[in-house]
Amino acid sequence: MTIPLPLRDRARWTPALLTMLAFGLLFAKPFVGLAHDWWSDPEAGHGLLLFPVAVFLIWRRGWRPDAQPQPTLGLVLLAGAVLLRYLSGLAAELYTMRMSMVMAACALVVFAGGLRQLRAWWLPVTLVGLSVPLPAVVLGTLALPLQFKASQLGAWLLGARHVPVQLAGNVILLPGRSLFVTEACSGLRSLTALLSLGVLTGGLWLAGTWPRVILVAAAIPVAMVLNGVRVFLTGFLVYYVSPTWADGFMHYSEGWVIFVVAFGVLGALTWVLHRFEHRGRTSGGGT
Repeated sequence: MTIPLPLRDRARWTPALLTMLAFGLLFAKPFVGLAHDWWSDPEAGHGLLLFPVAVFLIWRRGWRPDAQPQPTLGLVLLAGAVLLRYLSGLAAELYTMRMSMVMAACALVVFAGGLRQLRAWWLPVTLVGLSVPLPAVVLGTLALPLQFKASQLGAWLLGARHVPVQLAGNVILLPGRSLFVTEACSGLRSLTALLSLGVLTGGLWLAGTWPRVILVAAAIPVAMVLNGVRVFLTGFLVYYVSPTWADGFMHYSEGWVIFVVAFGVLGALTWVLHRFEHRGRTSGGGT
């Protein structure tokens, strides 16, 4: 007896549709909350770029023809993700709840295509993980040292330009004006974005592991130095031009300009590392 084609298609796609429905019901709350943070929280805004780029990269790379399902491992990982979702829901811990969603998606990939397919999608999976904002307690712990570093570098540069300045923690004291390096000015936002951009550019244009590690690691000093330069420029313009340069549109414009410069520095470093890789492959082939 020959099974009609529509019935065969239904038998093929019904498990996948039921899995998508169950995934949506289980993780609808963390995904909606995550999307809301991407839209409304400046510290998480890079997710608006990273998530669509990750989806595009998955679509572009596609399914490996040699992918081999690993259902047992996939089910074990999926059970762990569901358990993590349940426990994080009880504790109302958003970061763990959202990461359980990423873990469940990876488990489904392993179930259907194995670890080989998951490795093929390492870049978009990493981008999705980076798009999940860190917990507030972690952000606060990281922001304070960055505030002090930016304040110290900015005050040192101001002193080098003969601007009378005193530093008290993260407060830069100028004649008639005090500049408070807030958490928003700590550079954490630009550091998070630059780390994500370093992973993206390294994954797309670099082939080796070590060049990618160097590129991502370089994002940390680049963000710290350029944010200190931003603090210096603010103090310099406040002292020599007008106190209005510390507030409003002028202040945010400086931040955008500094970020563009930082992105340009990472782009130049990517080009240099790519050239070294190309030269290494050429010399290796020549021998």
